[in-house]
Parts: sequence; C-alpha cells; structure tokens
Amino acid sequence: MAKIDIMAGQGTDTILSQNEFNERLARLVKNVSSRVVVREETLRHVLLGLFTDGHVLLEDTPGVGKTLLAKTIAHSIDGRFARIQCTPDLLPSDITGSSIYNMKEGRFDFVPGPVFANILLADEVNRTGPRTQSALLESMAEKQVSADGVMHALPRPFMVIATQNSSESHGIFPLPDSQLDRFLISMSLGLPSAEDEVEILSREEHGASDVSHVLTSGDILAMQELVTAVSVALPVKEYIVALCRATREHPLIRRGVSPRGSVSLQRAAQGWAAFGGRGFLSPDDVKHVAPLVLAHRLLTRPGANIAPAELIREILTTVPVPL
Repeated sequence: MAKIDIMAGQGTDTILSQNEFNERLARLVKNVSSRVVVREETLRHVLLGLFTDGHVLLEDTPGVGKTLLAKTIAHSIDGRFARIQCTPDLLPSDITGSSIYNMKEGRFDFVPGPVFANILLADEVNRTGPRTQSALLESMAEKQVSADGVMHALPRPFMVIATQNSSESHGIFPLPDSQLDRFLISMSLGLPSAEDEVEILSREEHGASDVSHVLTSGDILAMQELVTAVSVALPVKEYIVALCRATREHPLIRRGVSPRGSVSLQRAAQGWAAFGGRGFLSPDDVKHVAPLVLAHRLLTRPGANIAPAELIREILTTVPVPL
C-alpha cells in the first residue's frame, strides 16, 4: 500500500503512513463501539467530521445516544469534552467565556467558557437565540474566540457536534443559512434495531464503565494531515463542480450549493478515501458523502415535496461520472 508521509502535529516528529492511519482509525472505532451501540458506518460518518477538521449536525429525537457518542469520542482521544444545553436565555458569554475582575492583580482576566474543548456538544442548538448562535459560528468557522478585542485560539483538534430535534417547532430559532453552511455533515443516528436496543439494555444493566484513551490529540492532528494529503485528480474536481452546479440549476431547488459547499464535499470525500485506505480520491467517494455534505445546504422551492437528500441522490444519477 502506498505510503503518505506527513509530520504529526503538536511538535512531534512522527511520520504517519496510510497503514498507521488505518490502524489508529480501527482502534478508535472499536473503542467507541465498545461503549456506544451504533452502526459502524454511522460512527465513521461522525468521525469524518473529526478527521476532516469539520463539524457535525445531528438531527434526531432525544434519547438515541448523541451525548454519549460525543463524550465517548472525546474520552477515546484523551480530549476535553464540554456540553452546552442551549436554551433561549443562553448568552454568548455562557459559551465563549467572559472577563472577571481580579481584585488581587487589579485587572480583568479572561475565564474561558465551555467552547474551549476538543469535542463540544451543543445540545438543541436551535433553541438558543441568534446572538448566541453567532458566537458559536465564529468559534466553528475561525477556531477562535474574540473577547474584549483579544483573540483566543481554541484547542486543536476542535469539533462541534450540534443536535436539534427537527420534529418540534415550539420555542426554536431556526439555524441561519450561514450557520448551517459551517457544518460539514448533517445526519441522523436513527433509532436502533430491536437487537441493538436489547444490547443497550445489557450494557446499562449494571451501570456503564468508562472507555480508555486509545489516541491522543497529536494522533488526531497527524491523521487530519494525512486526509489533506489525499490527491484529487482534475476529472474528479470537475465532477464535484458539476454536482454542485447541478444543484443551482435544478427546478425544485431555490438556492443550490455554494463554492464553500464544493470545498466541503471535496474534503469529506478525501476523508472517506483515507478511511478506505486510499491516497487518492475516486468518484465513488464523492457519491458516498454527497448526501451527508450537500443536503442541508439546499433551499428547496415552495411546494417541492421531496427531501433535500433525495434531490442530491437524484442529481447523482444524472451527472456523468468521470471514467
């Protein structure tokens, strides 16, 4: 198997190969699966956000294990986990932190908020107001917090896993398009099968145990670098552009995917190729991740009685695939 050499993050001199990437990924998937009952492909889709330096939006009903999944991923990579319960009265400073007067030193000191974590769970993100959503947007987009004119860098890696219950409409503030566009992936964990639900009961029968640390933050940064090293041939880039342009021309779509969406699709596909042990991108990688990456970026026309993900799948059947 071809070797892709990169320098690991955080000052290490480790050279990461594709085989080492595969081994670390398998170790992480196994560790998370030992605590969370979730389909492996679904778990890999969530981890795609982590390894492509992106963010994930989970649209599910309560109680399907979203918090447990986020917490387990954080513990597995020896990272800091923080959870924000989004409510209408939540203030931006409740997320980013605030300056507190230090009487002993006679100055204001910045006290970091929960956003200074490696894995941040923003639970029911559509229940908090626009000002607070905007504060979270800066953290997601810029990987930093600005307070009193000073920029504070967030820890790396940094991933937001946001949740929203799309079945309720009372007391919510729909996410603005600019916020939705910052999520690399939008997906659902879904309800477990009967067999999986029995497994959940078995694991919880005598209380759950914590998972061990199987990777470090430096490992994740090195794996992110390998993802960016996956090569993309010109015909595949043209295929990505053709798919995104097709969303702008579809009669049922009022607003299609922006160039930022094209970049996100390429990065997610690079991650999926790395997950498959390849150092190059194929059209199949693009087709696999396209519904996850593009559907939430669409605005359909009134009366369009079709889900955005189905529109993406339809477009995938009409755009010619490069040979």
